[in-house]
Amino acid sequence: MSAAEGAYPSDISVVRLLWSQLRPKQWTKNVLIFAALLFTFQQFNVHNVLTTIVGFFLFCFVSGCVYILNDFVDREADRNHPVKRHRPMASGRLNPGIAIVFGAFLLLASLGTAIAMRPLFGLILLIYFLMNVSYSLRLKHVVIVDIMIIAAGFVLRAIGGGVIIGVSFTPWFLLCTLLLSLFLAIGKRRHELMLLEQDKGTHRKVLEQYSFALLDQMNGIVTTATIMTYSLFTFTSGRTVHLMWTIPFVIFGIFRYLYLIHIEKKGGAPDRVLFEDKPILFTVILYGISVVTILAVFE
Repeated sequence: MSAAEGAYPSDISVVRLLWSQLRPKQWTKNVLIFAALLFTFQQFNVHNVLTTIVGFFLFCFVSGCVYILNDFVDREADRNHPVKRHRPMASGRLNPGIAIVFGAFLLLASLGTAIAMRPLFGLILLIYFLMNVSYSLRLKHVVIVDIMIIAAGFVLRAIGGGVIIGVSFTPWFLLCTLLLSLFLAIGKRRHELMLLEQDKGTHRKVLEQYSFALLDQMNGIVTTATIMTYSLFTFTSGRTVHLMWTIPFVIFGIFRYLYLIHIEKKGGAPDRVLFEDKPILFTVILYGISVVTILAVFE
């Protein structure tokens, strides 16, 4: 045990630290589980809404367990990071042992609840957890695979949202989700590379295998594919073709995010950008309103 882990706070403070350790500010990533409700507007009812809300929190709790394990494994390296050194375990404010026991209990409770609701949803949560554990322990150090694992997590969220209320998505939507997630993951890696360029290997080993040119080229490919895939989805989803009127929102959102990456030097925390950048926030809100309105009027 290091000196930073030598003194621990009171019980009340521990509860607050455990809550902080679950990173509730990053729970916005799990909002994707509501996509099934958004695109099945005609099946919108209280039961499906409540079921999806429960599914959302189960994903939040399981992802929180992943954060606990990740921070436990990386607590020594995080102490050298300009931002991550303030996390509960890295800063020494939270006993790592307490965090692991809490995470194990929360994981078992979440998986048990998910299986009781719908076994397939419980399986998706288990796959999500195991995939992210593999990421934390090994795959985050494997170039390209690291960003693909991040993207796969978003696809599982989208699938989970459909499974828990008994609806399915078209392959085009799932492919679009994968590509958009890759876009965000690549932007995150680019921001990390810019932030830690002078000593990148010390903070995240895989950054040694990336370059700005490579990441920019990958983003160019993914950006083009995302716009094309979403456009095809609006015409082939089996819903009204008037969904095509939402394409400009997707294009603007992607272009705005590229602007933030290259001009504003942001992109390290996509969940924070969603709330801090008003043009992107308004675009997301308008997109959601447009989808609901189009489905309500033309179907």
